[in-house]
Amino acid sequence: MNDTSYNGWTNYATWRVNLEIFDGHDPEGFDFDQGAYRLGKDLREYAEQLIEDSSDEGLARDYALAFLREVDWTDIAKHMIDAYAEENYGIVD
Repeated sequence: MNDTSYNGWTNYATWRVNLEIFDGHDPEGFDFDQGAYRLGKDLREYAEQLIEDSSDEGLARDYALAFLREVDWTDIAKHMIDAYAEENYGIVD
């Protein structure tokens, strides 16, 4: 079995998407009370829309969207929920 984790994240795609799209992102507009699974779905939709809005149809967009399929969205959501709780309520998990 291969360990595909990367810098403490599930895999490279998860680390990279969190770094490039969500790290330092103003969390306004996301519901942190809905749980990690549902938030993960919202994050995925946000990232897909970002790619579709900022690129033309074609091979590059197709590759970018395919890359998103490798992301563990729940992992990113849990990280964001924990950071939000710590920042707003002083709660450290």
